[in-house]
Amino acid sequence: MLILETVVRIRRQHADGKSIKAIAQDLRLSRKLVRKAIRAPDAGFAYRRSVQPLPRIGHFQERLDALLAENEARPRRDRLRMTRIHDLLVREGPPASSGERLTVSYDAVRRYAKRWLDERRKDAGDGAAAFVPLMFQPGEAYHFDWSHEDVEIAGKPMRVKVAHMRLCASRAVYVRAYPRETQEMVFDAHARGFAFFGGVPLRGIYDNMKTAVTSVFVGKERVFNRRFLVMADHYMVEPRPARRRRDGRRVRSRTRSRPSGVVSSSPACALPAWRS
Repeated sequence: MLILETVVRIRRQHADGKSIKAIAQDLRLSRKLVRKAIRAPDAGFAYRRSVQPLPRIGHFQERLDALLAENEARPRRDRLRMTRIHDLLVREGPPASSGERLTVSYDAVRRYAKRWLDERRKDAGDGAAAFVPLMFQPGEAYHFDWSHEDVEIAGKPMRVKVAHMRLCASRAVYVRAYPRETQEMVFDAHARGFAFFGGVPLRGIYDNMKTAVTSVFVGKERVFNRRFLVMADHYMVEPRPARRRRDGRRVRSRTRSRPSGVVSSSPACALPAWRS
């Protein structure tokens, strides 16, 4: 099944003027599948294979996991090349019911090993470029978040939820109070915020709001829920998670303490003057 994030990415790139052929080459998809995703109404596109092939690596998976774990525990200079691991796997592989030994292709072993290593090195950040965005182009991004404020309405104390939408380049901010922090309020705040600014930035930066994020993984890996992605597809906005530390806490800039009720500057849209 083609995931909704991929469909939204296809539609966003096509809206930016990228050709179907270029999108297909970039995402390694067929041009027919890219056309279906572009023509689907409201990103409601689903694709399922009529026949799901069963990989033959299943018979070798247990032994391959053991070989990869042993190889990873060795010093870097003593580790085996993937061709050597494939050779050992074929030689020690399980026999078929006919008595003949089963075999597995080198490409299948290499792809499995890459996924195996990626899952175990998510915390290490191997090969990932480390940088902090300090400057933004006009209309490049905005940061959206919620806060709660204690107010007095008709003589009675009440706690309200306040939606904040801040442009990362100009620091312009739109604030609107709501009785609750529901998904309908999120959508209304976006519609009113874009109308207030007179346009829609290219991408939005979000914290782990339950109304937008379904699952949180290590680093910047997030799974946004379907209704939120449909809204992002409607505005052609690319949702991005806010920067986090290794312990999962949000990165905060070193600024002076602020009085209660003052809107704080968004750490996801930090300016050069705030560099610590």
